[in-house]
Amino acid sequence: MAFAPSPIPSRTQYVLEGIKHAILTGGLSPGQALVETEIAARFGVSKTPVREALKTLAGTGLVVMNQYKGVTVRTVDAAMAREVYDVRLLLEPEALRRTIASRASLETAREALVRAEEATDQAERSLANREFHRALYLPCGNPLLARMLDEVRDQAALVSTVAWAAVPSWQREAGEHLEILRLALDGDAEGAARALHAHIADFVQRAFPEGDPV
Repeated sequence: MAFAPSPIPSRTQYVLEGIKHAILTGGLSPGQALVETEIAARFGVSKTPVREALKTLAGTGLVVMNQYKGVTVRTVDAAMAREVYDVRLLLEPEALRRTIASRASLETAREALVRAEEATDQAERSLANREFHRALYLPCGNPLLARMLDEVRDQAALVSTVAWAAVPSWQREAGEHLEILRLALDGDAEGAARALHAHIADFVQRAFPEGDPV
C-alpha cells in the first residue's frame, strides 16, 4: 500500500517560501551564507523549521550544504546553467506540444504575461515569467513530465535572476513570450515548440556564452 508523503509543517513551509522568494528575487545572493540563528530571528521561529526548510531547499538545488562551510545559496556558473537549461530544452518544448494538442486553456499563460508587463520591479517580473512557462507545460497531460520540469524550475529561475542582474534582457524575452503564446493560441504546436526551444537556448547562450570560464 502506497502512502502519501507527510505535508510540510506550516512553520517550515512559511520559512521555506520566504527564503526561496528572497533567493529568486535577488534578496539573497549566490554564495551568501544562510545562518540558522539569523534566519530564525528574521522569521520569528525556532531553528527547527529553519533547518528543515534548508534541507528541502538543498534538495531542490537552491542551496548547498557543506560540512565545513555551512549552508550557502547556490552559486550559478556556466556549467550549472547549461545543465539546467539542457533539461528544459529536452522536455519543455515537448510538453508545450502536448498542451497545444490537448487544446488546454492558455488563459493562465496570458494572464502571466500581463503581470510581467505591468510589474514594477524585477522580483514581480521574474515570478510572472516563471508562471508563464509553467502555464505552458502544466496542462501537457503527463503529470510526471510536469513534475520533472517543476523540479528544475527553481534552479532555472535562479539562473535567470543572476543573468538579469548582469545583463537585463527581459524586454527581448517578453517579445519572445508573446510570439510563443501567439503560435500556441493559433494551434501551431510545432511552431510554438520551435520558438520555445529557441527562446530557452538563446537565453542561456547570451547569459553564459560558450568559452566563458566556469
